[in-house]
Amino acid sequence: MLASIVGKGQTAYITNANGSTVTVINVSTNTVTATIPVGHYPEGVSVSSDGTKVYIANWGDNNVSVINTANNNVIATIAVGSGPRGLSVSPDGTKVYVTNGSANSISVINTSTNIVAATITVGSYPYGIAVSPNGENTYITNLTDSSVSVINTSTNTVSATITIGSQPIGICVSPDGTKIYVANQTSNTVSVIDPTTNSVSATIPVGTHPWGISVTPDGSKVYVANQGSNTISVINTSNNTILNTINIGTFLEGTSVDPDGSKLYVTNPLNHKVYVINTTTNSVSDSIILGSTADAFGNFIGPVNVGIPSLSNELAILSIYPNPNNGIFTLHSKTPLLNSQLIITDVLGREVYHQSINNSTQATIDISQCSNGVYFYKLNNGKETARGKLVKE
Repeated sequence: MLASIVGKGQTAYITNANGSTVTVINVSTNTVTATIPVGHYPEGVSVSSDGTKVYIANWGDNNVSVINTANNNVIATIAVGSGPRGLSVSPDGTKVYVTNGSANSISVINTSTNIVAATITVGSYPYGIAVSPNGENTYITNLTDSSVSVINTSTNTVSATITIGSQPIGICVSPDGTKIYVANQTSNTVSVIDPTTNSVSATIPVGTHPWGISVTPDGSKVYVANQGSNTISVINTSNNTILNTINIGTFLEGTSVDPDGSKLYVTNPLNHKVYVINTTTNSVSDSIILGSTADAFGNFIGPVNVGIPSLSNELAILSIYPNPNNGIFTLHSKTPLLNSQLIITDVLGREVYHQSINNSTQATIDISQCSNGVYFYKLNNGKETARGKLVKE
């Protein structure tokens, strides 16, 4: 049984392409806490779901740096294909998928050995990449093919190729895995893909040259950085309309949402800044000046919520994500939970929360009355048990 470690992210990792470094930012204080030397021209970033490792794609060296977040040291350097751009860690942390833009391929890294276990041919100039919450599929934007490749992660083969808008680049998957969002750079749109049919279900006009794209932990909004129009488009995912347009600054690139959904971080490689957006007011609340270019393409804030693969149809896909209210979490199941018991205990094994769930796909966990710290959940449906960790901060 795989479980998730979910909590409020405290750290952002920003790649500085021209400086061959990664800047570490404390998300709580928006201050720089460290600078880590990596390979040449780093761009892609992905933080593991447990927050213990960060993977960096070094485009200039054709390799991936592995950072230990406990001490901010590079603990491994892994050779991959030519021109790595984006990368994404699987929900269970066992694999990293890397787009090799110049080689038209994907490298699959075994994280226990730090060795490339497979190389998969995809479309022309793969760039953005995202793994589904259940870990079953990986989605890749092919920049010059105007397509998305779908990889079956159990067989490491391309199971589908989806035609979308022109020059797709950024990509993200909704927390429940039911929608994939793709930023199409030269058609100035976002394509919404239905993964059950591998077809485009909606096309949303946004700003000029959309690049980075992120979805909130509750799946209600998508943020798109429009490089050419110096704006952020805020998409309402319930009806695929633009909720707001935030004017911010020139040449916006990477985006990442804090795991409680209260802040959006946006990188700007031209003025070496990271902008902090208050997602309630849709306004800039802070900006952080870095010593070099700020790129950070991908999920650069961790930890993030992930799906929990299970062994039966009833506990097929679970995810738990923190809500903005301190100590309140939402449990979501892809299929209705039947006659299930959810129990939360503290580190001493004392029960602090108990809820019965029957014929529902969602439940609210409220441990706001508890002290900050680590808690453990157990969800049992009479057949099997899913376990995991919650962090109240």
